[in-house]
Amino acid sequence: MAEPVLVARQYGHIAGMWVRASLAYPASFWMMSAGGFLITGLDFVGIWLMFHTIDTLGGFTLPQVALLYGATGLGIGVADLLIGSVERIGTMVRTGSLDVMLTRPVPVLVQVCADGFQLRRVSRILQALVVFGWAAWWVDWTPARSLVAGQMVVSSSVIFFCLFVLFSCVQFWLGDSSEFANAFTYGGNTLTQYPLTVFPKELVVSLTFVLPVAFVNWYPCLFLLGLPDPFGLPDWLQLCSPVAAAFLLGLTWLAWRSGLRHYTSTGS
Repeated sequence: MAEPVLVARQYGHIAGMWVRASLAYPASFWMMSAGGFLITGLDFVGIWLMFHTIDTLGGFTLPQVALLYGATGLGIGVADLLIGSVERIGTMVRTGSLDVMLTRPVPVLVQVCADGFQLRRVSRILQALVVFGWAAWWVDWTPARSLVAGQMVVSSSVIFFCLFVLFSCVQFWLGDSSEFANAFTYGGNTLTQYPLTVFPKELVVSLTFVLPVAFVNWYPCLFLLGLPDPFGLPDWLQLCSPVAAAFLLGLTWLAWRSGLRHYTSTGS
């Protein structure tokens, strides 16, 4: 396995090329970035408008929901910025561009993730950061909660990273089925924008022990807010986001290696 520093440098070279290309048209770049900021912000505007007619949602106030929203937005925003291009793996397989990547002395996953890097996606991170920062005023911060908040951002980014890659690997077998992957990545983000108390307990258990999306923000935010688990699940789960991220990372690595072994080129 390549050294992490070398891998980061290789990724940076490829991503930097795409950044320079996008900045060649600065007006277009800034307009698209501003548009992305406003469009993603409409999700939270919808939640804010909802609270004009209700006091709580699933037992959670607007600042508490904003904390959930901001946390999951940061996680998927970082993952989408760094490796969002991996969802195009089906197109790469179909067109044969993956064949070219296999001949280069750079890990294939690094090339796939950095290909088509779009710096304007940072606007999504900034929008989530604004909401998270506003909601953070209502948190009674302690050193332990600050540590858990940092772990949450890192772990949620890794979890979404794994979801992007894991379900994109399906395209090695099914062809261009990016919408299938989107149902778990962007769908998981939409799901975790709301308190899980609005969903049945069976779904929450599935999101904890089957597809651990609940560790993106639900459990660590319960810790930050000093709330017990509404479903009666163990409180120690609130500290297990790094464990869930590590488990998914191992599973994703196995899935990626299996997909590459299955790949037999386009034949063209």
